[in-house]
Amino acid sequence: MNKKKIVAAGGLAENEKGEILMMFRRGFWDLPKGKLDDGETIETCAMREVQEETGLQDVQLISFLCKTYHEYFDKWINEDVIKETWWYLMKSSSSEKLIPQTEEDIEQLIWIDKKQMDKYLENTYPSIKEVIKTRFKL
Repeated sequence: MNKKKIVAAGGLAENEKGEILMMFRRGFWDLPKGKLDDGETIETCAMREVQEETGLQDVQLISFLCKTYHEYFDKWINEDVIKETWWYLMKSSSSEKLIPQTEEDIEQLIWIDKKQMDKYLENTYPSIKEVIKTRFKL
C-alpha cells in the first residue's frame, strides 16, 4: 500500500556562539519544523515554522542541509503517512527572546553547545540525529 506523503520543512538555528536551538516537545528533544502550506515555497515554510515555534523573528536562512523521512500514524486523517522534511541551516541571535509555541506542545527552548549535544541526542528522534550529524559532520 502506498502511504500518503506529507511535505514539511524545518530549521537548525545556530547563534553567534555556534550553539543550536532545540526544543522539548512531547517527551523528546526536537527541532522546529512543520507542514508545507498550499502555495508556499519550502524555504518560506522552514522560516515560518522556526519563527512560529520559537518566537525568533530575526532568522536568516543560510543553506539547505538535508532531507529526512519518517513514518507515523496521522490521527487527523486516520492513516499511516510518510513525512519528507527539508532541513535548512539558519542563523539567529542568542539575545532574541525565545517564546515556545505552547499550542504545539513545545515546553522548553534552549541553546545547546556542541559539547553538550550527546546528552540531548540520547532523547531525540533518528531524523533529528541525522540533521545534527549532517550539520556537524559527525
